[in-house]
Amino acid sequence: MAALMDDPTAQRLPLPLLQGERCLLRALCLGDAASLQRHANNRDVARHLFDGFPHPYAMAHARAWCGHEANSGDFGYVWGIVPEADPAAVVGCIGLRPEQGWLRCNAEVGYWLGEAWWGRGLASDAVRQVVDWAFAALPELTRITAHIFAGNEGSQAVARKCGLVREGTLPRSAIKDGRVIDRTLWATYRPEGGPRLADIRAAIAAANPSSPA
Repeated sequence: MAALMDDPTAQRLPLPLLQGERCLLRALCLGDAASLQRHANNRDVARHLFDGFPHPYAMAHARAWCGHEANSGDFGYVWGIVPEADPAAVVGCIGLRPEQGWLRCNAEVGYWLGEAWWGRGLASDAVRQVVDWAFAALPELTRITAHIFAGNEGSQAVARKCGLVREGTLPRSAIKDGRVIDRTLWATYRPEGGPRLADIRAAIAAANPSSPA
């Protein structure tokens, strides 16, 4: 496992299909670019995301992300969010990025949804699926964090709904659109007596074998 965390692309687990109550999480492909671009090209989405998230979000950005970047391992494990109500559309993304080396018991989760799908429970459904899978499939993982802009009440509500606790505020810890801003730190922890090797093997075996690594 140490090798995985020292090199994010080494011995990377297959990305599983995760089916929740409101959405399916799956690997992105080039055919998702048009749907993703439509939902990502929104100032109200981009203003809550890290400074590298482009705005305007052009088709070239979507094609690069869906065609290679999301599945490269450079961003950890990345899923497209597909709503039950519209199974042909990818309306956002969720990712889990494990830390490396001596911090490999930590991972960070991040997520976004197109504005048309806010308030429908998709984000919380997606976060629960990823957290459950991560603790089952990554045996050294003990803590999952979410770093959320202090002004992003919607994403903080999702974290709270999914059982993450607010560990504190990180004052003046990020730059967004040329301004220094505060972030909030949320976290959840592996349950005591949680799944160990037998359950981990079962979780990995349940991953769709056709999913890309």
